[in-house]
Amino acid sequence: MNRSLSILSILLTATASAVAAQEADYTRGIIWVNEDWYGHQNSTVNYLMPDDPEGNFWKYRIIQAENPGKELGCTNQYGAIWNDRIYLIAKQDKDPGATITGGRITVADAKTMKILHQQSLIDPSGSQCDGRGFIGVDEHKGYISTSNGVWIFDLDSYTVTGQVEGSANPNAGGDNDKPNTDPTGSLYHGQSGMMVSAAGKIFVAHQQYGLMIVDPAEDKVVNVISMDIVQDGAGIGSVVKSKDGALWISVAKNCQGTGVALNYIVRLDPVTLDYEIIPVKDGFYAPANSWYAWTPDAFVASSVQNCLYWKGGPNRWFTGTKIYKFDCDTREQTLFIDLEEEGANWKLYGCAIGVHPETDELYMALYHEFGTPTYITRRYSPQGEKIRDYEMIMNYWFPSLPLFPEGGSQSGIHNILSDSLSSIGNLYSINGIIVKRNIEYGDWPNISPGIYIWKSGDSTRKVLIR
Repeated sequence: MNRSLSILSILLTATASAVAAQEADYTRGIIWVNEDWYGHQNSTVNYLMPDDPEGNFWKYRIIQAENPGKELGCTNQYGAIWNDRIYLIAKQDKDPGATITGGRITVADAKTMKILHQQSLIDPSGSQCDGRGFIGVDEHKGYISTSNGVWIFDLDSYTVTGQVEGSANPNAGGDNDKPNTDPTGSLYHGQSGMMVSAAGKIFVAHQQYGLMIVDPAEDKVVNVISMDIVQDGAGIGSVVKSKDGALWISVAKNCQGTGVALNYIVRLDPVTLDYEIIPVKDGFYAPANSWYAWTPDAFVASSVQNCLYWKGGPNRWFTGTKIYKFDCDTREQTLFIDLEEEGANWKLYGCAIGVHPETDELYMALYHEFGTPTYITRRYSPQGEKIRDYEMIMNYWFPSLPLFPEGGSQSGIHNILSDSLSSIGNLYSINGIIVKRNIEYGDWPNISPGIYIWKSGDSTRKVLIR
């Protein structure tokens, strides 16, 4: 073989491999977890590149694309990125209309989306136990919330090692023989839902008990905050943690999963457990809740501002036109976005809202009606101004939640100003285009705020330009 051709072939192969590796880095964009179309197909994951200069914003069904012959389970409502892996939790392991069995638990490499582990059951005994959420406790252990308690998941061996003591659904194991897809069954009246970590403890929303406090050293519930503090018979909706470390709780009218919210939110100090009950402003709606067909609620916190956002409506989870903002410092409540005023008959689907942890922009999945497979993702500035819409191919996506690149050790993104970057090196946008440094003026001119790749010699870092 001609030596120059051989070298050229090697170089082209290496270049192609480098490009493929770069294109496979799903931690650079936004990952959307979708319920997808129950009764027809398993759940899916889409990937949004919001600043692609060519307008190639979407990659669809990336789990199937990166794992031929494999799929997620049925109604996968939750995903979390933890220590370079993504944990995807489904209600069941296979949709009735699907041909492939996935899993209630799916673990994949967060960068490549290659599946590392799948399993059908959460409760090793085989008893009814549908997936809800996930939280990383440390590098070796995570918790999985379910329709029947919180389960301990060994992150090294990918095995469920037991149930958190005191977290079980008190209605489980009775004579109710309804299937676990039936929301009138017993397992839909004592579920565990959203979880947050604070003050060395794990705080879990439990439909019947209220807010459970788990000591992860003992894997045991050590305290419970009942929502009777707000009103007799009240239940919890969800729990989030604000930038200042405080916990915020939404309140359901009862524990029956009717979706009716009480017009209060509760602030809880995770150390002292002191609480403050805050009325929602007259004329405004409290955060909607969804135990009857569980999803993570549209109740989220900013990592940049000390504020909360939530979706509210006239006592229905499906009413999705008003987004409220709550300032945790001043307690000011404002109508942040009104989709009705914006027109075009768009609504927020379910819980499909998230705040980018670095840019502080809001992303929402919008739809028209349940019988129409038309969806878009809309991007808003921190001031509530629409930046742009991202149209999607026609499908009943039923989006659940977005997952963003995160600061700290889990993604390596550094918060940095452009004038603090070294003059030696190159700055790349997330799509690979080099941004040249202006040597004469000593800065990086005309750079839009966002996340970039900075390379200098053997050093590579993700950086945030504000």
